[in-house]
Amino acid sequence: MYIHKKNNALRIDIVSIVPEIFHSPFSNSIIKRALHKRLIDIHVHDLRKYGLGKRKNVDDYPYGGGSGMVIRIEPVYQCFSKLLSERDYDEKIFMTPDGKLFSQKYAKDLIGKKNILILCGRYKGIDQRIRDHLISQEISIGNYILSGGELAAAVVVESIVRLLPGVIQNKDSIITDSFHKREAFIAPPIYTRPVIYKGWSVPKILLSGHHKKIKDWLDKKSMKFKQKSDF
Repeated sequence: MYIHKKNNALRIDIVSIVPEIFHSPFSNSIIKRALHKRLIDIHVHDLRKYGLGKRKNVDDYPYGGGSGMVIRIEPVYQCFSKLLSERDYDEKIFMTPDGKLFSQKYAKDLIGKKNILILCGRYKGIDQRIRDHLISQEISIGNYILSGGELAAAVVVESIVRLLPGVIQNKDSIITDSFHKREAFIAPPIYTRPVIYKGWSVPKILLSGHHKKIKDWLDKKSMKFKQKSDF
């Protein structure tokens, strides 16, 4: 779907039954820029092309009863087999709410890879045998439920893309991002014009021009991050 080939570009293959979801996030902002510069190579594959029978079915009822439908192993296996016959993948990721929590550290690890394969689930889930035998990493973007893994996959892709050299021109912007230098710390508060609005003022230290004092203030304001569940 999004083919911008470059020999040393990171390649990401995404498998989904609703590939059209990716059109907007991949056609705008930094991902569009990375594709235009050929810094990344993204291919979105429609799992239904590997579906069974005339109707290209990809799902069925779960064994043992229960509500919802389950993505069958055959279409996923056939799709993966085709892709794996063409190249090796450093990671074969399944987006799932019960996976490991995605982090900036893992995003930085992934930009060092050459080929990444991402499977997006739907319905009640996927046949466990897919997870047991075809997947190398299971990733979650948070402790909540989405209708499928597509939006979560888009989040992962953007977090990777913005770290690729040449995507964001101002390297200092990336360096000062939350979690970039140290996983447990977030960026300090930031302000811009006007100095006073509705009686709310920018801290005087930031207007002082004293670089050492400003740096010390910013360092103190970089709070240690602790995952919260206040909702």
